[in-house]
Amino acid sequence: MSPPDDRNEDSRPLKTPASPVVPRTASPLSIILEPFQWLTMLSSQLNPTFIAGVFLVYGLGQGFSGSFFKVVSDYYWKDVQKVQPSAVQLYAGLYFIPWVMKPVWGILTDTFPVRGYRRRPYFVLAGVLGLFSGLAIAVLANLPVVVALLCLIGVSASMAIADVTIDACIARNSIEVRSLAPDLQSLCGFCSSTGALIGFLTSGFFVHHLGPQGSLGLLAIPPALLVVLGFVIYEDKLSGSHHGKKQLIVEKVGSTISSMWQTIMYPQVWRPSLYMFLSLTLNFSTHEGHFYWYTDPKAGPAFSQEFVGMIYAIGAVGSIFGVLIYHKTLKDLPFRNLLFYAQLLYAISGMLDLLFVLRWNLILGIPDYFFVVIEETATRISSKIRWMPMIVLSTQLCPLGIEGTFFALLMSVDSIGMLLSRTMGGVVLHLFHVTRSDFTNLWLAVLLRNILRFSTLSLIFLVPKFDQSEGFLPSEVSGKKMSDSVEEEGLELVPTTINEKSVL
Repeated sequence: MSPPDDRNEDSRPLKTPASPVVPRTASPLSIILEPFQWLTMLSSQLNPTFIAGVFLVYGLGQGFSGSFFKVVSDYYWKDVQKVQPSAVQLYAGLYFIPWVMKPVWGILTDTFPVRGYRRRPYFVLAGVLGLFSGLAIAVLANLPVVVALLCLIGVSASMAIADVTIDACIARNSIEVRSLAPDLQSLCGFCSSTGALIGFLTSGFFVHHLGPQGSLGLLAIPPALLVVLGFVIYEDKLSGSHHGKKQLIVEKVGSTISSMWQTIMYPQVWRPSLYMFLSLTLNFSTHEGHFYWYTDPKAGPAFSQEFVGMIYAIGAVGSIFGVLIYHKTLKDLPFRNLLFYAQLLYAISGMLDLLFVLRWNLILGIPDYFFVVIEETATRISSKIRWMPMIVLSTQLCPLGIEGTFFALLMSVDSIGMLLSRTMGGVVLHLFHVTRSDFTNLWLAVLLRNILRFSTLSLIFLVPKFDQSEGFLPSEVSGKKMSDSVEEEGLELVPTTINEKSVL
């Protein structure tokens, strides 16, 4: 199977032949300095405080907290609540509810200021919510399943609310400096993958020494730092003419929703959005079945708590390599070609799961500990290469003026796809009777998942053929502006040496 052809050569702009470049051998020092030079370039082209915000939210929040949350919560449901894997798969899908609500958080931060501030109070809100949710589930013993689930959803909501503001900044910068859109997503990918690596490496250690419930208390630390961030972030206070006028707020909300609806109705927008949604939904998750099988002493390989964390940490390293591969070799390829081959690679890598569950690796003489490293690395690299261009594509679909809320809308659509993926996975595990001790049909669930991954290739026609640095929205959309009631964002970190602005 081959991907659709690129645009005709005649339709492409003529390029001036580049001058010959004399190849130079990179020194070890230049290789070490290259990331710092790259960050310096991004800081000079954009705002250095924006770069710092990406590190805080993506690195500490989504990266570390997300990975630590994933491992520790799995052990909490398995060892403390003693829930079946199919039920945990459904519970994990509910974690995406706050992410589905991202447009709501976006509209709130855009149109409902608190004491004249639109951003800082919501960082504080996110921090307080995550802080109390993490402490509650760690301190209170014998929690009912419903209460424990609400606490974990609260932790997830804290991450989602904090994520909205930085996403708006990313979308705006990606539109205004389109040539840096792939670099911005590379930065986000590096931060989240590095944070995930640290979270996975430490998760097994803390579960072993503190237990699953005690380890969940550590999830209160990043939200506490979000509270601090809300007090040290500089933001221009809205003037009195904008503060407290309910009629103006209603008009702004109505204008935002109307503009979002008009934009999503363009084929250039809804077609790729539909592809991203379907590609995520059809890839239903069997993660909880794998996790229970990993730790089973009879049917599975009986991996220890520390090694389970190490497996995911290796996967995080694979994600970093995926970001590097994308950043170095793939960010200039057209969207359609890149997503076709990325999805194909992702589907092929899923077959390694099938080999592992069937234990064919032992027939081939490959030990479990070695094969799971190969499987996790291949899956995470291909997953990251598949995900990066979809995020870049999402930023390119956002019109100016409502880029923050519209990007949140696209991300919520993706979150709905992930929620459905988790839900479908739980239903499939239940139908195939995969339980805490019976994994006989786990391979059938994995096989069905892989077939759906390959079927996604037939939807590639929905993706545009344009390069990743090109704008492809109609002029009436790409230049769309909201009314003057929508102010420019003025968010930056307060200098640590001079802080003459008042705080909340």
